[in-house]
Amino acid sequence: MTTGAGEPVSDPERPEDRGFMALALAEGARASVAFGCVITRGETVLASGRNQGAETADPTAHGEMVAIRRFLAEHGAAALRGTTLYTTGEPCPMCMGAILWCGIGRVVFAASIDRLATRMNQIMISSTELAAAGFAPIAITGGVMEDEAMAQF
Repeated sequence: MTTGAGEPVSDPERPEDRGFMALALAEGARASVAFGCVITRGETVLASGRNQGAETADPTAHGEMVAIRRFLAEHGAAALRGTTLYTTGEPCPMCMGAILWCGIGRVVFAASIDRLATRMNQIMISSTELAAAGFAPIAITGGVMEDEAMAQF
């Protein structure tokens, strides 16, 4: 979903968002840094991940990247198109780039980059800024259960 020349759509919260975000928060609660993620299609969770950077000494093992890699291993790249990705923190530029490359149709995040920056270092580029490049259509919903996520960070 884009408007005009590929600008991202700001998508309102949907009834199912809190339930899926609760699952992402549960993933994040198991991580050394509270980033958790689930990827869904319809009412089905197809993959999940949590930040594993500390355990694996891999700085790219963000919750979103772990979930995307798991999804690809089980379902393949074509099936990723049009899914929804729920994450406890607004995706960083690396993760948002991967989300756009994969053709994920919607991103729902809890804590914004601005809020996360009050607790940890962040690259201060928002998901919306990256999506505005118009590479791939995407809907973005932010702030779902943000206070609950910030309590974990």
